[in-house]
Amino acid sequence: MQIISDKPKCHCGIFGIYDNETAAINTYYGLHALQHRGQEASGIVAKNFNKNNHVVFNIHKGEGLVSEVFSDLKVFKETLTGTCAIGHNRYSTTGSSKSKKNIQPFVVQYRLGNLAVAHNGNLTNAKQLRNELVDEGAIFQTSSDTEVILHLIARSRLDNQVDQIKEALNRLEGAYSLILMTDDKLIAARDPYAFRPLSIGKVNGSFVIASETCAFDIIAAKFVREVEPGEIVVIDGDVKLNSDIKSYRIKDDAIFPKKHCIFEYIYFSRPDSFIFGHNVDKMRRRLGKILARNYSVRDKDGQKVIVISVPDSSNTTALGYQKELEKEGIHSKLEIGLIRSHYIGRTFIQPGQEKREIGVRIKYNIVKGVLEGRTVVIVDDSIVRGTTSKQLVNLIKEANPKEIHFRISSAPIMYPCYYGMDFPSKEELIACRMNGDVEEIEKYLGVDSLEYLTIDEMLQAVSEAGLENFCTACFSGEYPTKIDSEFKKEMYEL
Repeated sequence: MQIISDKPKCHCGIFGIYDNETAAINTYYGLHALQHRGQEASGIVAKNFNKNNHVVFNIHKGEGLVSEVFSDLKVFKETLTGTCAIGHNRYSTTGSSKSKKNIQPFVVQYRLGNLAVAHNGNLTNAKQLRNELVDEGAIFQTSSDTEVILHLIARSRLDNQVDQIKEALNRLEGAYSLILMTDDKLIAARDPYAFRPLSIGKVNGSFVIASETCAFDIIAAKFVREVEPGEIVVIDGDVKLNSDIKSYRIKDDAIFPKKHCIFEYIYFSRPDSFIFGHNVDKMRRRLGKILARNYSVRDKDGQKVIVISVPDSSNTTALGYQKELEKEGIHSKLEIGLIRSHYIGRTFIQPGQEKREIGVRIKYNIVKGVLEGRTVVIVDDSIVRGTTSKQLVNLIKEANPKEIHFRISSAPIMYPCYYGMDFPSKEELIACRMNGDVEEIEKYLGVDSLEYLTIDEMLQAVSEAGLENFCTACFSGEYPTKIDSEFKKEMYEL
């Protein structure tokens, strides 16, 4: 049985490197650093030359974590050789997670050579484009929206690959951060709203593209800059200096507002990454500080309040929360009250009629001595279904705390996301199911108090990156782009 997480599912992680003697190995390390963005599958495509000096794209991909898919080191010596590579970690949003055909990167050959793509995001008009392409005779091999991009490029009648890519991207709606590899280029593109992060780095003269800068750190690459909203970046043999990077606009004249996914700061991105112009760690601490400033907790007997995080995603937020409590004159202590196992893998055996709580117990355990007889504040980043949160509360109750208070560094999740964040159905969202009534959710969880940040408070925390620069659709229902009223994840599944 697969462990079901009560968290929003991450989108995907993408990585590419150009003109590097150990391109595939560096891509492997980059994907390791991006493992948090997708754990279902992983793949790497590397460019090399055959005996006739023709360009060939070799691929290795499979289900599982990066370390599982690439456990045999021979793959780097025999298959993934060459000086250019792109890689992808997958969590399925569109496209069936059960189909191995949907594992990226995707590779095709067409009239201008080889083409490979890795995609992070969700196309909101993919069904419409797919139907058009099928009517024109296109044959699809996968149920992923990413394949639509390849067909649009391959069917273009233009004779320049960058122009073909630009023409294709002009037809896309929704969220996309892309890395493409051609016979002689590494190309990156980001949708005009810049929903998802994408950055450029450099290591020993080789250029690198990645979803997050933590993937640069693992290979000692230096951050150069972010791919701009609506920009196509082209790296080829002529690019030696940062200033040589070729840049094109997807939409020549149109101006779009930035609509970064605020969940990247709240939960998805690693705290050691730099995205949307700022450090994730800094933003996450600010979320915790505003949470404490507006929703503090005091011990009724004057004892120290014990602040704990739900590891690992809310660790930094809990630091900010506890520090701000002290500034507010509330005696508190940040403690490790929950221990998380990092060795459970993707699945576990559930024997017989064991309690449902085995899913939580195999992942978390409590430190009873820290919690017993104390006022405990659990700081977490979000509540989705509410089932795991309820089980965590029950687990903590076994330590006999005086009181349990829950503090959430996001607003209640009321609506689906169409831009690459995979929530369960709207009916499964506990905040939606309870019509946004926080008191009802509080009763369901069985805690002494529950408080969320409001949308305005979230935006206040990240205001340094621009109050108007964030998408909050999953909280507000206000979508930055036109959404097909029938849009569903299942529409792409074969």
